[in-house]
Amino acid sequence: MLRLTWVQPEDLVGHELDQAALDGRDPAAVAAVAARWRAAGGHDAPPRAGASPTAASPALRRLAESLLDELSDLTGPSTAAEPTDLPDIVAACPDWPAPAPRGASVTPARLEAAWLGRAVGCLLGKPVEKLPLEGVRALARATGNWPLDTWFTARGVPADLLAAYPWNRRSAPTSLAENIDGMPEDDDLNYPLLNLLLLRRHGHGFTTADVARLWLDELPAGRAFTAERVAYRNLLDGVEPPHTARYRNPFREWIGALIRADLHGWTRPGDPAAAAAQAHRDAVLTHTGNGVYAAMFTAAAVAVAAGGTHDVHACLRTGLRVVPPRSRLARAVTDAIELAAAEPDFDTVVDRLHARHGATHHWVHAIPNTALTAAALTHADGDFTGSITRAVSGGWDTDSNGATAGGLAGLLAGDPAALPDRWTAPLRNRLASSVADFDGIGFDTLAHLTHRLTEPLPPHRRTEPHLRTEPRTAPARSTPPRPTSREASRP
Repeated sequence: MLRLTWVQPEDLVGHELDQAALDGRDPAAVAAVAARWRAAGGHDAPPRAGASPTAASPALRRLAESLLDELSDLTGPSTAAEPTDLPDIVAACPDWPAPAPRGASVTPARLEAAWLGRAVGCLLGKPVEKLPLEGVRALARATGNWPLDTWFTARGVPADLLAAYPWNRRSAPTSLAENIDGMPEDDDLNYPLLNLLLLRRHGHGFTTADVARLWLDELPAGRAFTAERVAYRNLLDGVEPPHTARYRNPFREWIGALIRADLHGWTRPGDPAAAAAQAHRDAVLTHTGNGVYAAMFTAAAVAVAAGGTHDVHACLRTGLRVVPPRSRLARAVTDAIELAAAEPDFDTVVDRLHARHGATHHWVHAIPNTALTAAALTHADGDFTGSITRAVSGGWDTDSNGATAGGLAGLLAGDPAALPDRWTAPLRNRLASSVADFDGIGFDTLAHLTHRLTEPLPPHRRTEPHLRTEPRTAPARSTPPRPTSREASRP
């Protein structure tokens, strides 16, 4: 029996109940819905995977669909404090950045460091994605790799520990120290590739509908997860953007829009307001509220780094300027930055973040993950290795947090040569993907393609030229290369 993750109605109700509690929607009405659901035999949200093991009866599935609609009609105090429309967001931000004058630029070398940094951070986090924090720590400690400082490995890990905390099953064959051979496919890299296509086809003035059409043309449905998978399904059902983000989509404040944001910052160097607005048009296909803010925060911070700054703290401060200060995301990120700046022990920082957010938020929710990433960058003072290892060691969505921290820290480093070879050499300048012509492409080539997008395309440029060029020669290996993984890391 096929149990498709992230879209079965009976698996969405529990997540929607959790999100309703976070939103502060009418507690009595939410409790009444929860009671009806459980009285009918409904279950809580699957805690870590995207689907429960068995299908619901037709009657229970119909009830699930009805309750999802009933919950979405409820409002709460967050509705006014956390708008989703861009003019309302700008109005809520008293320190919204002024439009930047033309002139800021970013070099291909800086962009290559960003692409490499994103890939390295993602790859570091892949084998421990979905594991609880205690599992991440135990696996690293078992091999003397704590505080985390290099790739995870299965060599020397006791069998009982691996049984208790198994590696991510789709990632382990391609993301442990003993088997890394190029960058395997991952949604954290697929989305920047899709946004590269988006800007090549439509320029910086793309619309949310352009994003939707591109996904239907170029993104295999099985490579979309959580909010993106729900929105994709909604598009196929004829739901128009941006309602695709709201209709039966309990994941609309999760991390998916954030992991799509880097390219918007890379292509708007020194212009955080434009980067945030660009990220907004992308994000509202799938997300609302804090899910959108996480993308805007990231895009704005990345744009500052792309413009040439080497101060990670200035990047993060600017990122917060595009987030409504009364929002839950702004409060969580501000608190995380302050905590990381004051506490010398990062394990203590992580423990406090988990105490604040772990019981109330799913491990893929945007709020705790954005806060953790900001804390990691702050605590490492923008250092590349320190940023990615702290982000991954904090648990939750390890590969996505590693990717975001690595992309920003790579920009701050400014050049691929500034990234330690022990991180970049195993990638062999090769990225696997199921997106268009990108499978096997080199990070140097991606940097040059991205660099061309820092200047707006002429309005008539609507077609996609051939993308593939040969990557530079990778160093020889003593063993034959293994086939590149075609599996994305998420369930």
